[in-house]
Amino acid sequence: MGDARAGIEVDVTVTEEQREMRRALRDLLARRAGPAATRAAVATAEGYDTGLWATLAGTLGLPGLTLPERYGGAGCGLAELALACEETGRVLAPSPLLATGVLAAPLIAALGTEQQRAELLPRIAEGSLTCALVLPGDGSPLPLALGLADDNTALPWSGDGRSGGIQATRPDGTHWSLYGEAGHVLDGHSAGLLLVAAHTGGFPRSRTLLFLIRADAVADGGDKGGLVRRREATLDLTRSQATLQLRDIPAELLGDEEADVLGALAATGRAAAVALAAEAVGAARGALDRTVEHATTREQFGRPIGSFQAVKHRLADLLVEIESARSLTRYAAAETPGEGVAAGLALAQALDAQRAAAAETIQLHGGIGITWEHDAHLYFKRAAADELLFGPASRLRARAAERDGLLGGAR
Repeated sequence: MGDARAGIEVDVTVTEEQREMRRALRDLLARRAGPAATRAAVATAEGYDTGLWATLAGTLGLPGLTLPERYGGAGCGLAELALACEETGRVLAPSPLLATGVLAAPLIAALGTEQQRAELLPRIAEGSLTCALVLPGDGSPLPLALGLADDNTALPWSGDGRSGGIQATRPDGTHWSLYGEAGHVLDGHSAGLLLVAAHTGGFPRSRTLLFLIRADAVADGGDKGGLVRRREATLDLTRSQATLQLRDIPAELLGDEEADVLGALAATGRAAAVALAAEAVGAARGALDRTVEHATTREQFGRPIGSFQAVKHRLADLLVEIESARSLTRYAAAETPGEGVAAGLALAQALDAQRAAAAETIQLHGGIGITWEHDAHLYFKRAAADELLFGPASRLRARAAERDGLLGGAR
């Protein structure tokens, strides 16, 4: 594989159309998502560059890549979405793509009524509406709720119906109201639409349903009530998170009460794992490219450090690990939706590769690499935060093995 500085690598596994999409996306990100631009973007109220997001959505159509054409989407497959996530991950571009296009949009498409789909999906596809998936639970509930770390039907990840979580009630017998709290909500402080998982029915007949809250139409109640959204201080500044408090908030049921919410979450989780794996592979390759560039310009004993055999071996081993993760990710993207187990394995492999790349980037940059101001730490923090949010890799592998029957369990 060629040096990334020389342009797009020759890759026979992608089509010419996909290659053109990648070239356009990489050129745009090279101009507008460099390290300085990224640091400026995360300091804004939204946590990302709204102008860049408008271009990513309006010109390149990223949030609508996998949405049906009748709702304004491109009608593409998971392979195109993974390719886009790999490129945004390469430069750690902060954007609502994960929360909106990868997590929320597929759930609305799968469970929403025709009226809800017709109203919301075109706005998502054009980038005018951003979303956040609100999943209550201790720590980061994403791997559990999405079925990546365990069976989401067997765990009280959203509260067990007796206490905790977010509760949905109908005080007047007709209209839904939500009460509860959730943390680590991706883009939860800025999203215009909240997709909230809540329990209803009470214990022991409780079940999980999804509800829509038009956040822009609900006043921030501060400490007195209503909707309270607070952006969290996070290790990875490029991936915004928030804590949400819902105090008797009017909500709209997504779909109907018979919807298979847990099944839809698990299906979304498998697709999200592929997108996250591609993003992690991109971040790992971005870190490697910067390390190779440093190794070719930094000199010791009168020669570039990249000319030393030990450094060459470390970089070569890292490239093999990254390319292995990329191959598994592309295999997972090509699997039949809902049938394969490679998605969780791909994410685990990609998280390992991203962590290894971040560690080598810090070490091979030497003294400058351990300063918080250096760009190497953007990749280091992303790797550490992703492991906390979506891993650990050992649990992802165990769940994949369980689903495939390798541990004696049923698929």
